[in-house]
Amino acid sequence: MRRTSFFCLIMAFVLIFVVACSTPKIHLFKDATVPFKEFTLQGKEKGKVLVIPIRGIISDLPERGILYSRPSMVQEFVSQLNLAEKDKAIKAILLKIDSPGGTITATDLLYHEITDFKARTGMKVVSVMMDTGASGGYYVSLPADRIIAHPTTITGSIGVIFIRPRLTGFMAKIGLEMEVNKSGEHKDMASPFRETSAKEEKILDGLIHQLGKKFTDLVARHRGLDPNVLSDISTGRIYSATEALQIGLVDQVGYLSDALTETKKLANLPKDAKVVVYRRTEYPNDNLYNTATTRYNGTGLALVDLGLSESLTSLNAGFYYLWLPVAGKK
Repeated sequence: MRRTSFFCLIMAFVLIFVVACSTPKIHLFKDATVPFKEFTLQGKEKGKVLVIPIRGIISDLPERGILYSRPSMVQEFVSQLNLAEKDKAIKAILLKIDSPGGTITATDLLYHEITDFKARTGMKVVSVMMDTGASGGYYVSLPADRIIAHPTTITGSIGVIFIRPRLTGFMAKIGLEMEVNKSGEHKDMASPFRETSAKEEKILDGLIHQLGKKFTDLVARHRGLDPNVLSDISTGRIYSATEALQIGLVDQVGYLSDALTETKKLANLPKDAKVVVYRRTEYPNDNLYNTATTRYNGTGLALVDLGLSESLTSLNAGFYYLWLPVAGKK
């Protein structure tokens, strides 16, 4: 009897998988097609602080699973800023960041959107970094009026990294070659199928220098750091929260509750002002530590959805403002 039940369960999952692959997506829970709604996490008095999470690899690519699709982080973030701008009761934004960074363009887009939002609205923005606020995760914090690090935060990693696969050794072992016809000497520059020439290495180093300098220049502009400190951070090293405070990368070390208190002070809000989030799903016993916006973010879809997050499986070749400790030495 148990074997029969187990077999039926497996067949049911197989059927769901087949149907999901051959028909429009099945929405078991509220998904990204459902509009954002405001939910109050705490507080009763007038005036609101909106908490917006920035979690994981920063990307402007949507994520697609078998049973769901999810807008890109950039799209989700901008949607929330637009809603906040229309609500005159929202007086401040608290960015809750837990990210090692991401692509250079997506990271710079978030920075640009935050900067423009502040200019348009005059609203106060505070950044609180949780586990990780490194590289692009720190970059997007720069426009904030105050940057706060959790006591256990890892931050820093100021700079750019260029990631690309190298397949030449593997191809030589299996006797595989790649033939390329090209219009110019450097048309296939950084190809994984051949060695990079000295001239091409110089070109790549120049691009990396430009993109890295853009980052350090922004840090210098926003943080007003000593030249010796700028020299140290330009090495791309990481810092503890205490070290980051000592050199001026952050303004304060504290907990999420401290960041919320500071945000209310900057916005001249009462202590019991409302703290709100935008979600598509209502969660029982919701609180500040919930980063999900839709039900598939917070419940187990793994039994019926075999889609894997792109950030967990691979990173495309390209330039990143990203702390990537698994990257090999040059």
